[in-house]
Amino acid sequence: MRAMRSEGADAGWSLVVPLKPLVRAKSRLSGAVGERLRPQLALAFALDTVTAVLACEDVVDVAVVTDDPAAGERLAALGAHVLADVPGRGLNAALAHGAAQVRRRRAGAAVAALNADLPALRPAELSRVLTAAAAFPRAFLADAAKIGTTLLSAAPGVELAPAFGGPSRARHRESGAHEILLPGTESVRRDVDTGADLLAALELGVGPYTARCVPGIRDRAGLEGVRTSGA
Repeated sequence: MRAMRSEGADAGWSLVVPLKPLVRAKSRLSGAVGERLRPQLALAFALDTVTAVLACEDVVDVAVVTDDPAAGERLAALGAHVLADVPGRGLNAALAHGAAQVRRRRAGAAVAALNADLPALRPAELSRVLTAAAAFPRAFLADAAKIGTTLLSAAPGVELAPAFGGPSRARHRESGAHEILLPGTESVRRDVDTGADLLAALELGVGPYTARCVPGIRDRAGLEGVRTSGA
């Protein structure tokens, strides 16, 4: 991470990953996978995401902001720092809180917010995105639909200023953040909100936690032969 060093900066990235309480997470998946499996998948997505992040050589630490005790315990066991969602005012307030807490520990940290629903995430692709982001004060990566955002970064000393939710790609661009346009970053873009998104992630190859859930999916049409990413 020499490219993002500056005076007073710490080497390496701190990532902030937000996770809703599982009882409310991924509600749009219920129709595709059933209500029983939906919270299990939400946790599996987060576990695969954090596992891949921690395997990325550019990442120093990961802070997960969540008010779900069971999910927090599982993610802490992987090595994540778990923070309570103290603001309780939605996604962007949680991300800003997480970034502030990270910088209390590492004042010169470069920080990136990352979605918790990237079950196909590959460490090498995340590394490429972070390397590109390091060249700008703030940068972001659009999701696979090119409407939302999966990653938003802020250089040392720069406020994260997250604007996630809905058409956040446009909002982040309008805020002055640089849009990262890199080929070969599909796993960092592929968030999962719907059954179609899940099928696309499975085609890329998901991590082991999500793969273990696949046999329980109510309608398995098209889900045979699931690959794992090895993350």
